[in-house]
Amino acid sequence: MYRLLETHGESGERRDQLTHPSYQKPELLASEANQLWSWDITKLRGPVKWTTYHLYVILDVFSRYVVGWMIAHRESAELAKRLIEHSCRAQNIAPGQLTIHADRGSSMKSKPVALLLADLGVVKTHSRPHVSDDNPYSESQFRTLKYRPGFPDRFGSIEDARRFCQSFFQWYNHQHHHSGLGLMTPAMVHHGQAAQILAHRQVVLDAAFSAHPERFVRKPPRPPELPSQVWINRPPSEEKAP
Repeated sequence: MYRLLETHGESGERRDQLTHPSYQKPELLASEANQLWSWDITKLRGPVKWTTYHLYVILDVFSRYVVGWMIAHRESAELAKRLIEHSCRAQNIAPGQLTIHADRGSSMKSKPVALLLADLGVVKTHSRPHVSDDNPYSESQFRTLKYRPGFPDRFGSIEDARRFCQSFFQWYNHQHHHSGLGLMTPAMVHHGQAAQILAHRQVVLDAAFSAHPERFVRKPPRPPELPSQVWINRPPSEEKAP
């Protein structure tokens, strides 16, 4: 019977099949500060089992500067909306200037957040489901936080968590010399001080080369450069470009 059905082209699948929507790979470019932000939420363990606090962080992708953060007892679209709105106003974001990228968590896809971004003239994008590489900068920043010396296994209270994070983000923005930023701090890049600092570093290196050229066997030293472009998922055409 099945051979006859196949011969007449009638042996196809007749059951309803689960289909998944097609998600586009996000390809986002930042060439200056306050052009592309990434935000996410992670959990911090509280004093007893099953107790957690939720840390919201908004990160500028180009400068790695944390423009806003908050710790709350729960994950909430309304709290996320308040943090995004406050951060946009603090950074003087103009309509059409900014893109905000996030994963597909309930707060990220919520209607209050979507309406706020539409009112502010901010473009929103989302990662593909179950693809952590689509939001790498937030993931990397959380790793830096949780591998920081002194990060506790559990926080005694939400106030303890807030005190720790206040100290951490002050260090991260203003003292952490980031390897992806030419060993500058996020604050230096975010506030437009990079060119001046690079020039000063070059003066110091030139003086060292003039005093002891034998220490530099190949060529005069140059400071690490600041990337002019930062991508989330660089397109293949850009990867091949010189």
